[in-house]
Amino acid sequence: MNRVIFSAVVASALALAGCDKPDTGANQTVPAAAETDLRGASIGGPFTLTDQDGKPRSWADFKGQYRIVYFGYTYCPDVCPLDLQRVAQGLKLFEKKDVKRAARVQPIFISVDPERDTPATLKTYVAAFHPRLVGLTGTPDQIAAVAKQFVTVYSKEQQKSATDYLVSHTRTPALFDPNGAPLIMLPIDDNTTPQAEGTPQQIADALDRWVK
Repeated sequence: MNRVIFSAVVASALALAGCDKPDTGANQTVPAAAETDLRGASIGGPFTLTDQDGKPRSWADFKGQYRIVYFGYTYCPDVCPLDLQRVAQGLKLFEKKDVKRAARVQPIFISVDPERDTPATLKTYVAAFHPRLVGLTGTPDQIAAVAKQFVTVYSKEQQKSATDYLVSHTRTPALFDPNGAPLIMLPIDDNTTPQAEGTPQQIADALDRWVK
């Protein structure tokens, strides 16, 4: 996703907060340079979608857990599998460091391609990354509503046939607290800086800072 669009989405999300940035005193966690502070932003909200087992899952089902939410689609040829792989590897590194705290982190993948991403398709896909990764899909209207709540932009890029298309979307792996409030945007590598960003270790370090 174009960095300008990505930055604009994050900026608009923060603007929606309608308040000053939270206090970053001694008792507050301070985001690292590669992280984007989302505290106080209007991101997220209640929803009910369908998981990879065909069962309804709601945002409230994850109450009490930290949540990593990533929007993408299974036919994505490049960025989605790379981002998900790094997030999953980062979570596994964190699991090795602190099993108890890592168990409080629930990774969630929400499809922006509900026409092709059936529960059966999601089931095979998410299993390839992490055993606890939950895949969610729904009707086009449901996905559009959830994407809006989570300040995610996506659009279909038609190719040669009706079934051959790509979906352009924002790359926004966000971490939410146990009450569903946004904390940070986890680091991702958008190839705009010479420094490596969004590595599994950076993601593990971010989780270590924020998950209590």
